[in-house]
Amino acid sequence: MIWSDKHRPTSVRDMVGNEEPRAAIVTWLAKWKAGTKPLLLVGPPGVGKTTMAFLLAEQFGYDMIGLNASDVRSKSKINEILEPVLGNAAVTGRPAMIFVDEVDGIHGRSDYGGSAALVGIMKRTSVPIILAANDDTHDKMKPVTKAATTVRFRRVPPRLLRAYLEGVLQSEDAGSPDGPSKRIGYGMLIKIVNRSRGDIRSMMNLAQSYATGFNPQTETPDDVLAAEQAVPAFFGAESAEQAAGVLRRMQSDPREKIAAFYSSVVTSRGLDPAVMARLLRIISDADVLYGRIMRTQNWRLLRYLDGMLLSMYGAAAPPGDRNRRVPLDPAADAARIWR
Repeated sequence: MIWSDKHRPTSVRDMVGNEEPRAAIVTWLAKWKAGTKPLLLVGPPGVGKTTMAFLLAEQFGYDMIGLNASDVRSKSKINEILEPVLGNAAVTGRPAMIFVDEVDGIHGRSDYGGSAALVGIMKRTSVPIILAANDDTHDKMKPVTKAATTVRFRRVPPRLLRAYLEGVLQSEDAGSPDGPSKRIGYGMLIKIVNRSRGDIRSMMNLAQSYATGFNPQTETPDDVLAAEQAVPAFFGAESAEQAAGVLRRMQSDPREKIAAFYSSVVTSRGLDPAVMARLLRIISDADVLYGRIMRTQNWRLLRYLDGMLLSMYGAAAPPGDRNRRVPLDPAADAARIWR
């Protein structure tokens, strides 16, 4: 089982970091009444925004109606899912709460009135509504931010990450003479914490990779690239070797890395449809590979992910540009078979 799920906190008090935002959210729900502004949780991936929302619902006895950006891109979908909830606040005998994750992902070329419909519902709240976003600075997010009260999450400090990871390793060691802490020494533990950059989910995935025998290539913190820097650097690289270096330096767990490329491709303006189709096929194969890793817990397969994504560099080349041609990694063919 994936550690980030296995060791997920079971109560709000068990969460790590962001004590003040968590206290503000608990106070908001404790004082909530019809007409109270929805809450918008803003912060980087992996810091506990989604976990906080679901734990809060459980703690206060709400039935959580969880959605993400793909569920609410159209007005008709919004009305289909949420209107019944607004008309009948007690769905399963408990009062309902609405949670919309990745709300900043609604705003793209595939938004068919979903964001406007969501804002309309936010303005006539009859149940508590919590939304989460990685970024609220885009102009298209302004209607959402105006209709909500914003609470900001920050990256978790290294000292707290280290203490949390040490507790996870001790738990995994229980009953095992050769547990993870025997394979993850102090130096490696510090390296894992530093590479995670305050992202708990990324830290857990990386630690599990090391503990199960997969040793991903590491970079110093100064060499690390965030997703918003890495994706344009990848497609703007002057050679396949340079593009491969960008992938190695990309500061994201596998799920976030795949999502970053997908978001960039589907929102690119003027991209040739044939090129987009090739890129999306590669991203789909990468997603299939990661899905297999999650199902089988065979983390050694993770070594193929960057090679698979690297083939996008050649797939994005204009016709006749042989210098950018990159052969598909064999893992891409394997992914199609696994499907």
